[in-house]
Amino acid sequence: MTNSAAPTLADIAVSAEAIGVTLLAYGCALTVYRVGRKSPLLNPVLIAILVTVGLLGARNTSYERYFQGAQVIHFLLGTATVALAVPLYHQLQALKSALIPISVSIFVGSVSAAVSSLALSLWLGASTGTVLSLLPKSTTTPVAMGIAESLGGLPALSAVTVIVTGIIGAIAGLPLLRAAGFHDLREQGIALGMAAHGVGTARAFQIDITLGAWSGLAMSLGAIVTSAIAPGLWWLAQQAGLG
Repeated sequence: MTNSAAPTLADIAVSAEAIGVTLLAYGCALTVYRVGRKSPLLNPVLIAILVTVGLLGARNTSYERYFQGAQVIHFLLGTATVALAVPLYHQLQALKSALIPISVSIFVGSVSAAVSSLALSLWLGASTGTVLSLLPKSTTTPVAMGIAESLGGLPALSAVTVIVTGIIGAIAGLPLLRAAGFHDLREQGIALGMAAHGVGTARAFQIDITLGAWSGLAMSLGAIVTSAIAPGLWWLAQQAGLG
């Protein structure tokens, strides 16, 4: 058994730069968000992305170099997703009492999101790679990238569409739900997790831990459903001569 090569000083420098840029960008975003009285229009993820792009552009750093150095943060994304089980555990009794309607809601939401994305992209004449990249857009980023890659799509395009979808949902989701008369935190959380996945769940936790727990549940279960149905939907589209 051979040991992996030890990181060089250059590798350490790349990681330090990437992690530093990420933390600085998010720190600036949180400051703007708090100064702006936590307005949904000042979404920290959106601002952090803009600051990161600006810093990388100012330093003439390529995305490939940045992503190579940010592997630690990328790994923690999966860990943070698993950690969502902790607040959900405190909602276990409420989950048991409404297991069937919650399961049906998440399944129907996942199917309708995937089918609408597939149908719209095919109707607009998108290329096969684009269609396969957009198909899993209504799930969390690492899952969407994995689905797209397995189907032959473009993981980077999937990541961008997921983030954009999440930001829009995080900004407009709760105002729309409240305007439509949905005030129960469980209802709001499930809708937000389904429509805005990771970014929406982060927004939910900023508002209320119960809201975040239900959003995390919908996001996680929605990812499982989407992973299971996406290959079948693409196969059906091909059989129908659409793909």
